[in-house]
Amino acid sequence: MTPRPSPYRLDNDDYWVVCEAANNLTKQACTLGSQHLQDGMLQLQFTREIAYFTKSLVNDVEAGRKTPEEAVLAMRMEQRDLGDQSFEIIKKGAGFISGALQIATGATICYRTGGLLCVVAGAPMIAHGVNNIIENGQNLWTGRSDAQGPVRKGYQLLANTLGGKKQDGNVAYGAVDIGLSIYSMGRLVSKPGAWRLFRYVKTDYVRAHTTMGTGPIMFEIGIDMMTGQQIYVELKE
Repeated sequence: MTPRPSPYRLDNDDYWVVCEAANNLTKQACTLGSQHLQDGMLQLQFTREIAYFTKSLVNDVEAGRKTPEEAVLAMRMEQRDLGDQSFEIIKKGAGFISGALQIATGATICYRTGGLLCVVAGAPMIAHGVNNIIENGQNLWTGRSDAQGPVRKGYQLLANTLGGKKQDGNVAYGAVDIGLSIYSMGRLVSKPGAWRLFRYVKTDYVRAHTTMGTGPIMFEIGIDMMTGQQIYVELKE
C-alpha cells in the first residue's frame, strides 16, 4: 500500500471517526473485562492490550499506512469478535446454571412424587442436568464449545443403533431438554403459603410458572431458545 504523501493531510472528520471507533472498542473492552475477568491484573492486561491495538491503528492512519476506513473496519471486527466471545461465555454459564436447576427440580419431583413421575420426569431431568453441567463446565474450562457428556453420547448411540446419525441423537437430546423444561414450568405445585396437616386438594395447587418471577421465566425461555437454535443447526447438517 502506498502511504499518503503527508500524514498531516488527514481530514479532521475522518480522524474523528477513527478516534470514536477506538473509544467504542476500548469502552467495550472495559465492560467485558469487568464482567468476565475477576482478577484485577487480568482486567488491566486485557484492557491495555485493546488500548495498544486501537492506538496502533490510529497511529497507522496518522502516518498514512492505513486508510480511516481500514482502521475503522479492523476495530469493528475486533468489537464484534469480543461480543461473540462474551455471548459464548454467557451462554455456557447459563447452561451450567440451567443444569444445576434441572438437578434441583428433578430431585424435588422424585422426592415429592416418587414412582412413575420420578421415572418419566424426575430422573431424566437430573440426568440432563448433570450432563449440561459436564458439557458447559468443560467448555468454560477449555474455551471450546464441542464438549459432549455421557447422556448426549447415549442419545447418539441409540440413534446409531436405530439406523440414524449422530445428529439425530443430538436433536433428540435437545428436544427432550426442551420438553423437560416445558414440563417443569407447567407442572402442578402447591400455592405459596398453602398449608395442610394432611392431604392437599386440587385448589391448593397452581402451575409452577405462576409462582416464578419474570427473571426466572425469561431465563428458562432463553435457555429453550438456545437449545432450539442448536437443534436447528443439527437439522441443517
